[in-house]
Amino acid sequence: MAVKFVVREKGNPSKPTEPKKWYATAKSSGEISFKDLSNEIAEGSTTVSDTDVLAVLNDLTKLLSRHLEAGEIVRFGDFGSFQVSVKSTGAETEKKFHAGQIIKSKINFRPGNDLRDMLLTLKYTKTY
Repeated sequence: MAVKFVVREKGNPSKPTEPKKWYATAKSSGEISFKDLSNEIAEGSTTVSDTDVLAVLNDLTKLLSRHLEAGEIVRFGDFGSFQVSVKSTGAETEKKFHAGQIIKSKINFRPGNDLRDMLLTLKYTKTY
């Protein structure tokens, strides 16, 4: 199986006078739902049902949110880790900085070794 990509023309925002260039952008080939994923996990087991797996994944999602909100890094073993990061405007001094200057937050995912290794062996197919 290969990752599909399309090619798009883009300019460099920091150098608007330079000619535009063409860049690859990954194209999704579909999606899998939480329920379908739980069915696949259950198919690989003789002791748990898809309902059991779905319940565990739902609880995992709730706990991930709770621990990220508490400022913790959540490590999923070989799968990878999740951590919240923030973006803010600057202040002249540390004392003048306040939480209202935080303008954006996001969740960073750092893949574990197996996922990073998978990226090294990907095949690509150009699509239109």
